[in-house]
Amino acid sequence: MDTDAVEIFEEHRRLLLGLGYRLLGSMWDAEDVVQEAFLRWTNADRSRIREPRAFLVTIVTRLALDQLRSARATRQAYTGPWLPEPVDGQAFGPLETAELRDTLSYATLHMMERLSPPERAVFVLREAFELPYEQIAEILDSPVATCRQWHHRADQHLTRGSGRFTPAPEDHAELLTRFLTAARNGDMAALTDLLAEDAVAYNDGGGKVRAALRPIAGRDNVVAFVAGLMSRYPLQEARLTQANGEPAIWTVIGGQRQLVTFDVRDGRIHAVYGVLNPDKLTRAGR
Repeated sequence: MDTDAVEIFEEHRRLLLGLGYRLLGSMWDAEDVVQEAFLRWTNADRSRIREPRAFLVTIVTRLALDQLRSARATRQAYTGPWLPEPVDGQAFGPLETAELRDTLSYATLHMMERLSPPERAVFVLREAFELPYEQIAEILDSPVATCRQWHHRADQHLTRGSGRFTPAPEDHAELLTRFLTAARNGDMAALTDLLAEDAVAYNDGGGKVRAALRPIAGRDNVVAFVAGLMSRYPLQEARLTQANGEPAIWTVIGGQRQLVTFDVRDGRIHAVYGVLNPDKLTRAGR
């Protein structure tokens, strides 16, 4: 095998994994896509490739889009809510910009599931990787005007009340610490105060472990769910950790491992994401 070709690919591997993961919400699928891109790269006529990075980004995006389209049907048939696979925030290199951090945040990844595959691709390529619309149009083989429209639609879907970007890590961690303390102490009044009125809790067990099969909507219902959980099962472990570049909580309740991430905005918790599916707990939170 051409050593130079391998070295060039390895220079871009983490970037390509980050792209694939943001498009697919699954590290397993991202690794498959990147491996296929490696095979195509090594088999290509590289004398005709002027910009390896652009070539590789194009290949990974197109492969990920194909996989995302087929995955949507599978995810709709999933047992209970499908949540992204949490990862180590440094898995793809330093998160040097707000856009890189935001497009990796768990809440944003979850919201991106609502987008069409082309909308998601344009959003990630534009926001995380700052590609010009002309290059995005070439990657997607679509007119520039259409790509602009897809980005506009994606931005409208994802923009939140005070802007998309996440709070400072120390503020996020402080809120999660208060949440954990309130849950441990059974202080439902304090827990209620931390949650937004429209808070929603999602639990992903994938049919492999016991978990709520539907989202739990509304602050009172979320509080009741947490209270019931804490009263029925012993809390064996609970600590702050990190997932997707943000503070998270690792717990073991009644023998069941769980990683919990949060959508924090304006000093309140708007969503709670509990990942219990053991297949999704290998990359973060330990």
